[in-house]
Amino acid sequence: MSTPHRVVCQAVPDLPGASWTNAWRVGNEVVMSGMTGHPATREAAQAGQPLGAYAQTLVVLHKLEDLVRAAGGHRHNILKTVVYLTDIADKDEVGRARRDFFGAHFPCSTLVEVRALVFAELKVEIDAWARLDVDLREAQTMPSIQVVMAPGA
Repeated sequence: MSTPHRVVCQAVPDLPGASWTNAWRVGNEVVMSGMTGHPATREAAQAGQPLGAYAQTLVVLHKLEDLVRAAGGHRHNILKTVVYLTDIADKDEVGRARRDFFGAHFPCSTLVEVRALVFAELKVEIDAWARLDVDLREAQTMPSIQVVMAPGA
């Protein structure tokens, strides 16, 4: 059995009194809670310059990267994300931010529209999984496997 280790990250600190942790490392796996652009989104909104979906996505992806780094890895260890959007029309801006952040080495991803996030100014929340023994820059394409079905199947 692997011992879980709580990831401590100065750039993305766990909130005092929270009922969750931002990230756990178990062996070579890192599981991260949903991240948002808060408090940058709140500060921008209060200044009358709210962050759009592209900017929020980049803030969130950098938080996830900071957590993976604190666990001993880098952005290309991120294998899977789940993106929650308050407006599905923002999907292209999220996609542009993902391309700018990950380059040609995309993790698997799920995109879901939700009614709301914890604060009104938030448009994007992302949770993620990473493996420290995997680097997506070294990924190869699997050859096609032809499935032959038995007659009558």
